[in-house]
Amino acid sequence: MTETPPTSSFDGLRFAFGTLTVLPVRVHRWDRAAARGGMLGAPVAGLVVGAGSAGLGLLLLLLGAGPLLSAVASVAVPAALTRGLHLDGLADTADGLGSGQPAEDALRIMKQSDIGPFGVLTLVLVLLAQVAALAQIYDDSWARGALAAVVGAVTARLALTLAARAGVPAARPEGLGAAVAGVVPVPGAFAVGAGCAAGAAVTGALLGAADAVRTPLALLAGVVLAELLLRRCVRRFGGVTGDVFGGVAETAATTALVVLTLGG
Repeated sequence: MTETPPTSSFDGLRFAFGTLTVLPVRVHRWDRAAARGGMLGAPVAGLVVGAGSAGLGLLLLLLGAGPLLSAVASVAVPAALTRGLHLDGLADTADGLGSGQPAEDALRIMKQSDIGPFGVLTLVLVLLAQVAALAQIYDDSWARGALAAVVGAVTARLALTLAARAGVPAARPEGLGAAVAGVVPVPGAFAVGAGCAAGAAVTGALLGAADAVRTPLALLAGVVLAELLLRRCVRRFGGVTGDVFGGVAETAATTALVVLTLGG
């Protein structure tokens, strides 16, 4: 029996960036150990995506664009850097949940290339919510808007880390969902979550006491709503799929952005 070679942190980061972004990072290993490192490192990929999102938004503001156009650009960056896979997963998940069909038929609907009415409606509402939230925050403060773009992206990937924890089964025996389902030890998942929350609090504190509280609360709210969706999908489909991971990520990001608009 051949032993699996030990993974390095670089194997995990390659897996995270190679599967969760379109950045030119070559994935050398696709085994469960590399997947574990990749899903633990998913928020790092989110930090890079969020930095790109904030950077483009700030650039447009600096060039004289309004908060709305800058918000659209900031929302477009994560979509582009993931080839729209998370948004596509959100739409497919909405179609599966809304179909009212047994699990096997719902999973078949989710695999189809077209998007149904539930998916279209969910996509429109989610993108509108993300743009509206970022536009409001950019209008209030460029710095807060940039922070919000980063927090939304990190929260989305943290939700993926938590969704890949041990005990969450795969709905299908194949696909990316099956490759990463259950690979993350529960203590590791919560340790990453605690680290992200602490980082959000420290970064928010740079903008004031209110943001020191609001920023980690936004992250927490994002992962809580994502967890509710995850549990619903596990009950409905018998486990997770790649589409469910995408839906979980977009739910977390949208919730975090909305919460960041609250409280002035």
